[in-house]
Amino acid sequence: MGPLGGVRVLELAGIGPGPFCGMVLADMGAEVVRIDRADRAGGKKKGDPPPDVMGRGKRSVAVDLKNPDGVELVLTLVERADVLIEGFRPGVAERLGVGPDDCLARNPRLVYGRMTGWGQDGPLAHAAGHDIDYIALAGALWPMGPADSPPKPPLNLVGDFGGGGLLLAFGVVCALYERERSGEGQVIDAAMVDGAALLTAMFWGMRAAGLWTDRREDNVLDGGAWFYDTYECADGEYVAVGALEPQFFAKLVELTGLAEETGQIPAQYDKTTWPQMRERLRKVFMTRTRDEWCEILEGTDACFAPVLSWEEAPDHPHNRARQTFVEVAGVRQPAPAPRFSRTPGSIRMPPPRIGEHTDEALSDWGIEGDEIERLRSSGAVV
Repeated sequence: MGPLGGVRVLELAGIGPGPFCGMVLADMGAEVVRIDRADRAGGKKKGDPPPDVMGRGKRSVAVDLKNPDGVELVLTLVERADVLIEGFRPGVAERLGVGPDDCLARNPRLVYGRMTGWGQDGPLAHAAGHDIDYIALAGALWPMGPADSPPKPPLNLVGDFGGGGLLLAFGVVCALYERERSGEGQVIDAAMVDGAALLTAMFWGMRAAGLWTDRREDNVLDGGAWFYDTYECADGEYVAVGALEPQFFAKLVELTGLAEETGQIPAQYDKTTWPQMRERLRKVFMTRTRDEWCEILEGTDACFAPVLSWEEAPDHPHNRARQTFVEVAGVRQPAPAPRFSRTPGSIRMPPPRIGEHTDEALSDWGIEGDEIERLRSSGAVV
């Protein structure tokens, strides 16, 4: 059983960061029941789960939240829950009758986690948006991409998942820890714009110290430094180097033969030489294939790694040794992280079909069989 074993979580179904938060909690041992929309129940046959990686480890109950009996059912489950997470726009949960006031009135110990892009208040709180919009407003998008083109979104990792789902999961665990002392639940306002801004904390410090400019590809970590970038090899594949510290920089220069190939190496942090040195290192890397460079550089202190595709990454010897990727129901995916010495996380079941566990989960949470049948007859559950 993982470190969150015994924690009961209700997840009101949504997309993106909310389900990611639920997945992380489930990986760590929490019992997560996802409240899905009744009108979306059904789908693929049993034994053929959907490839929804973020649904792993959860059970699904299909509930009609427009049916008063469905709302009452969720509030009854809230009485037995430790955590509820939802990702609606501000005010929607309240209109459905499952907002924080409704839920905390039934269970004052409940941790109520709210996941939004803009937050529960502020001028933009009710506007639509997606990851790219939230990280743009946070200042996290501006430094991304080449200097001679518009900023490029870094997938939806910074807003949805790093600054969103993980931030909410962290908030949930913090609130559960605090509850052990106070005995009281509380509401968590997790906003992707806040989380994306938080992830940039180091760069604000560097900027204040004069070590970071607002120009893209002009800084040590944004592709500006030739010793912290990616390079093409002779076979069209790529490698990544990140030799920031002097001793690692020296090892990179030594093992690539850069000094022998091109002569004297200028001071590492002399920015006036960076374009010239990038071109020199580019030519060096083009002399061998990616695998040949791995033979020379991988596992050394040159701070080197091959740039692997999603097809390749799970089969790298290091990832295989650590079982960084696993296969569940025929779908290859990342394993639970981080790792615990006594209470490791695990993937206890594949993603559910919508409504697959309605009877089973409700029964486990104390809803009697005749009540489940009544709820089904009224259309409150499917």
